[in-house]
Amino acid sequence: MNPLLEKLQPYPFEKLRRLLDGATGNKRLKPINLQIGEPKHPTPELVKKALVQALDGLSVYPLTAGLPELRDAIAGWLARRYSIPKPDPATQVLPVNGTREALFAFAQTVLSPGEKAKVVCPNPFYQIYEGAAILGGATPVYGEPRGNDSAWAGVQLVYACSPANPSGAVMSLERWKRLFELSDRHGFVIASDECYSEIYFDRPPLGALEAANKLGLTGYPRLVVFSSLSKRSNCPGMRSGFAAGDAALLRKFLLYRTYHGSAMSLSVQHASIAAWNDEAHVEQNRRLYAAKFGAALPLLKRPLEAEMPEGGFYIWMRTPIDDGEFVRRLYIEQNVLGLPGSYLAREEHDGGNPGKNRVRLALVAPLDECVEAMERISQFARQL
Repeated sequence: MNPLLEKLQPYPFEKLRRLLDGATGNKRLKPINLQIGEPKHPTPELVKKALVQALDGLSVYPLTAGLPELRDAIAGWLARRYSIPKPDPATQVLPVNGTREALFAFAQTVLSPGEKAKVVCPNPFYQIYEGAAILGGATPVYGEPRGNDSAWAGVQLVYACSPANPSGAVMSLERWKRLFELSDRHGFVIASDECYSEIYFDRPPLGALEAANKLGLTGYPRLVVFSSLSKRSNCPGMRSGFAAGDAALLRKFLLYRTYHGSAMSLSVQHASIAAWNDEAHVEQNRRLYAAKFGAALPLLKRPLEAEMPEGGFYIWMRTPIDDGEFVRRLYIEQNVLGLPGSYLAREEHDGGNPGKNRVRLALVAPLDECVEAMERISQFARQL
């Protein structure tokens, strides 16, 4: 048995199940689940239609590199979305089965395991980054290494997430510039997780390829971005996304994936082409989320604190008591489920957990349920 498996921590939702063990939600109230970021808006008809029309593709073994038409559709979308030169569909774009699988597999491709190998993760973070680092034979580092350049010694891979899960924060051009400069000096690879890039409320979030292009980094050296249709197009069950960027890295990633057995079915590829080529459904999706935030956020009163995120569909709420206690009592008294923020983060150098006394709420339920949930949460908080 792989001994590295013993180093994996329980997933946040497993921790939540343990937290709620023996607890029962208030049966007088309808349960409202805001714990998990699973989109609930309808999958666009054009995507479903394209999938059904391509069902004959189920009789064919797909190529790991994907259809040229899909790679071209993704490259075209990247050029339109980020105002960058169209990436080469043959060398700079690779379809993947959703960002979760790809973000994990990418680490196994680029890491050279050893005692000094490190992977830097944002903190709070998506736990796949941590698991990918551990099973790739590296040590996770939570948050940006502090101190002089020597703090970056041994770093082989940096995960970035913008808009961030759970805070919704977006990386600025200046912050990307610093990260690219550090990559130049230390030679580490950057994996940019941008699965929430199409859910925003003010301006389109800056993407890593866009930032690199603005800074004149031709060919996107040591940079690969990951995105998917799950949040953008409300089809998480299709497991359809892409990796794009440094052609040399993608060539190695394709080699790994060829052995990994992770080709996307032709039916899903054709449905994905339809999704990447249409923006109307994405604009409607943003309007639905904007309406939820507009209705829900004003209902959160003191002692609770929450701000409008720059992107994504999470409320990252500060609580007046321990986040685990808050979530458990909220479930028992108001039958509303959130996720403790400390489950999404790790202790940092100073001993603090940046998720402490925070709760993540996913505004994926229908508008009326989101409003009712906020009313119940505020009522509960007033008793604290």
